[in-house]
Amino acid sequence: MKITIDGKELEVTGQQTIWQEAKAAGIAIPAMCMAEGREHRAGCMVCVVKDKVSGRMMTSCSTKPMEGMQIETSSEEVLTQRRLALELLLSDHRADCEAPCTMVCREGLDVEQFLAAYDAGRLAQARAILKRTWPDLPKVGCDECKAPCEKACRRGTIDKAVAIREIIHEVAAMEGLEDEVAESSWARLEADVFAARLGRYNDKEKARVKAATTAKSGCLHCACDGREDCKLREYATQSAIKRPRYEVRSTLPVKDPQHVVGRMWFEPAKCIRCGLCVYNSDNGFTFVGRGFTMKIAIPEQNKANVTEELASICPTGAIYLKRY
Repeated sequence: MKITIDGKELEVTGQQTIWQEAKAAGIAIPAMCMAEGREHRAGCMVCVVKDKVSGRMMTSCSTKPMEGMQIETSSEEVLTQRRLALELLLSDHRADCEAPCTMVCREGLDVEQFLAAYDAGRLAQARAILKRTWPDLPKVGCDECKAPCEKACRRGTIDKAVAIREIIHEVAAMEGLEDEVAESSWARLEADVFAARLGRYNDKEKARVKAATTAKSGCLHCACDGREDCKLREYATQSAIKRPRYEVRSTLPVKDPQHVVGRMWFEPAKCIRCGLCVYNSDNGFTFVGRGFTMKIAIPEQNKANVTEELASICPTGAIYLKRY
């Protein structure tokens, strides 16, 4: 049979989905609730396309082509629908993509990565991170700075902000730590990259996060460990979304990581309930509840049934491998 996708005529068998046919033709369609070669159910609506013949909008990840279809993947109407879908998904996603301290540092220091190394006792790496920004250590650019990092520190909304400048000076003054090479764990944040902002913790979250924080610096390590491969962030950036349109609807407790296995962790507040982890684990992750209250969980007795590999298909960083 013959169809067209964005004006390109294609000969197809009808056995593959529109998403697969588009990919084979070199046409990229975003998709959140599917991972190629994995079991999935259509639900996110980010892969929506339009058939000009019928006028119907449809999910390209689950719809197979029919004779004569004229598919649009990038019309203004389609892009508007995708943007709306992303806005709704973001309203179910409670997370900071980047640590506020890092985002406001005028010198470009990756403050969160520096504090992560410091708290892990990797002082040579911490000093090397400083040296990336300030090659003339022990001289640093903090002395004349008004410390926006400490003003933005999320720990300050709970009790007292992390003494970031004091720790920077402490590490910068250390000697005999020059042999470490600081390789950045994350790409630096570009100005036009979407970065979700969590907002403030509620009182219960403040008490829980404070009690759970054992880091030497007191840092909460706000940045998302799954942000590098997050499709939600990638597609929000592509759609030029600067901040979510809707208030967060999720009532799941923020920064409540659950250890699954090995280096793999699960944070329910970041989950958009796409079900990929459920459909692709055998008696592992599972749905709990129905309707708007439905959530995804990993029962304690099921944790032995999953492997770290499952983190690679999570589209939002809700399931991630901890770096440190």
